[in-house]
Amino acid sequence: MSTPRPRSGFVPPPYPHDRLGDLRAVAQAVPGGIVDCSVGTPIDPLPDLVRRALDDAMGAARGYPPTIGTPEYRGAAADWLTRRFGVTLDPAAVLACVGTKEFVASLPRSLSLRDPSRDTVLYPGVAYPTYAMGATLAGLRAVPVPVDEHWQPDWSRVDAADVERALLVWLNDPANPTGVTSTADALAQSVAWARARGVLVASDECYAEFTADGHGQPAKPVTALTSGPDGVLAVHSLSKRSNMAGLRVGFVAGDADLVHYLGEVRKHAGLMVPGPIQAAAAAALSDEAHVDEQRTRYATRRAQILPALERRGIVHVGGPSTFYLWLAAPEVGDGWALAAELARMGILVAPGDLYGEAGSREARLALTVTDAQVGVMVERLSPA
Repeated sequence: MSTPRPRSGFVPPPYPHDRLGDLRAVAQAVPGGIVDCSVGTPIDPLPDLVRRALDDAMGAARGYPPTIGTPEYRGAAADWLTRRFGVTLDPAAVLACVGTKEFVASLPRSLSLRDPSRDTVLYPGVAYPTYAMGATLAGLRAVPVPVDEHWQPDWSRVDAADVERALLVWLNDPANPTGVTSTADALAQSVAWARARGVLVASDECYAEFTADGHGQPAKPVTALTSGPDGVLAVHSLSKRSNMAGLRVGFVAGDADLVHYLGEVRKHAGLMVPGPIQAAAAAALSDEAHVDEQRTRYATRRAQILPALERRGIVHVGGPSTFYLWLAAPEVGDGWALAAELARMGILVAPGDLYGEAGSREARLALTVTDAQVGVMVERLSPA
């Protein structure tokens, strides 16, 4: 007897970057091969101190690690928040996560169990796709917040009915994919807007170490926690600052009651960061020198590739932060047309509508390529 099929149910949409198959094939066919700038996966070396800490901790990796994080890791994260942002939190208000993507995807479900009276997640209209998908996976409504001419959320344009139903709002600073950065005052105003309406705030600050000013120089990062931890969760990643994407480790910090609740939920789900990786993450958070080196690498690549793109009429229309370029070429067409033109040069980028309909005229280029590959791109972009 055949298994009955459900009458209806969730059918996962194509994963955003899986939609690039045809463009990838075009880029791969170019002599010399593809330069893949479509995904922001770090490719630079793992810091030596991280390797050493990982090796040193392997011999003690017999028991289950604490889901909430080891005292050493939570303490290192709290110390880093104080040094980097001037924010003081008890380590008990810090929670380990298995890379921040799983946390972004699972947070709406956990929060909806805590408060089933609200069913809506708000997020910037041009943003990391997992904000919306996390809501969908939780059976909630995903509602994009319109963005202004600077790619920042425009709270005045959020429908009052959506605000009434909102459980959570996502902030992202510096922003992926646009690279824009808020001032401390603007970020505080966003937090105040949410608090006044009883909406919890999750602030994705994974690119904080790659904050830059209008001249492309390193700038002090901002955090939603400056407004106080009540109703606020700040999400941080080791993937970007320390090239640890393959080790899958991050943390969330803020409202102590929320952190405790999420820790209890995650214990039942068995969401544990392996002990040696927590030790490596604690070591990474104690050091700034390797972050300075990585920041310089991305700044150098940006400085090399921007003029080459501009000679082709392709301009960066986003902000100065992160390691992404948010590109537009009005004479070429929309984001898919721009991606197709670059694919014919062997350069694969992500069309902007992968990050929301409001980004359909743009495309994102990730600087997570080698210096040699940057040289290849510059050569390919040069006029014949």
